[in-house]
Amino acid sequence: MKVDYIALSVPVFFILIGIELAWSFYKKLNYYRLNDSISNLSQGIGQQLTGIFMKTALFFGYKYIFENWRAFDLPQSIWIWILLFIGVDFFYYWFHRMSHQVNALWAAHIVHHQSEEYNLTVALRQSWFQGWFSWVFYLPLAFVGFDPIMFLTLSSFNTLYQFWIHTRAIKSMGPLEWILNTPSHHRVHHGSNPKYIDKNHAGTLIIWDRIFGTFQQEEEQVYYGITTPLASWNPLWANIHYWDELLKTARQSPRWQDKINVFLKPPGWFPAHLGGFKYAPEIDPLQYRKYDPEFHQPLTGYVIVQFLVGLIAGSAMLFLNSSIPMPALIAGAVFVILTLLTCGALLEEKKWKVKFEYGRLVLGILIVLLLDFPIGYQVIFSILNICSVIWFYNLHKKNVNAEEIPEV
Repeated sequence: MKVDYIALSVPVFFILIGIELAWSFYKKLNYYRLNDSISNLSQGIGQQLTGIFMKTALFFGYKYIFENWRAFDLPQSIWIWILLFIGVDFFYYWFHRMSHQVNALWAAHIVHHQSEEYNLTVALRQSWFQGWFSWVFYLPLAFVGFDPIMFLTLSSFNTLYQFWIHTRAIKSMGPLEWILNTPSHHRVHHGSNPKYIDKNHAGTLIIWDRIFGTFQQEEEQVYYGITTPLASWNPLWANIHYWDELLKTARQSPRWQDKINVFLKPPGWFPAHLGGFKYAPEIDPLQYRKYDPEFHQPLTGYVIVQFLVGLIAGSAMLFLNSSIPMPALIAGAVFVILTLLTCGALLEEKKWKVKFEYGRLVLGILIVLLLDFPIGYQVIFSILNICSVIWFYNLHKKNVNAEEIPEV
């Protein structure tokens, strides 16, 4: 039986985020910003929703190879579990390393590195499309003959292990730093400092980086994020912006070889006529600024409520998707993604935010009334969206009136 261990762990994730948030607030550490955290969690919600529609297909890809082309019939003994754990971690290292060294793969993986903060919400900041190719790296395990359920279990726990290492609260773990991937090692991996880029790709065991020459100790202060900041809270743009850059570069390249190399070469590579390889610049602490646009502060409560609506709706679909008709499931996923988009737009004060938000709220009412949702959901959701329309109208009206008052 397939068990979605990551979905089952979601409540634990939020408990641990709450603990780290409380600790950061108590110690005045400033590990969290509302806009950044909502952006990170939005990526996680979107990734889980898109995963609903592709996880089964990708699992059956591994399963088909196992059932038709496996080399050995392996027993489910403790030694096979240990061997598979090592195999999963080994192939994760190479998948992760290649995701940093091939532009077409980096275009998906870059999402995980966009945050300029480093806290437990960053662990949930995942690409919506990375799952389409990551499974291919593990297929040698299917050819050998490792059971698909065993593989799914250990790959899930490999992912779960990496949640807790996204923290600044834990400094060093002593001798364990030699064997395990730890918060210190993974902070290096998320650094945009030139010396930290493309280092420490490990999942659970740091030994792979030590063996294959990609290990870097945490030394000077880490500056988190990517070398060219995303500068946006839009979750959809976060997933496609690097593809947009690659396509623009390809269009500017007259040679077909260069057009192809744009997608196969490492990040930073450009054809000779566009200047060649561009190395990451050193970071000037005096000039360094995090992306933190101002927004209408009274909107804070509204954004938090709408985000929670998206979170709850997304979680419900995650746990109940097998019992929800496909049209309702697709419509619900679209509405949740639109909710995440509106949160980002409000936090950035986008010009199109007002019309977009009214349209989203009306669409939400139509979706729940016209599709096959239980009557209880229809009543609750309709009331919630009608209240949101009134709330947003009053907030927008006050904001417009405030802008019209001339400064003295």
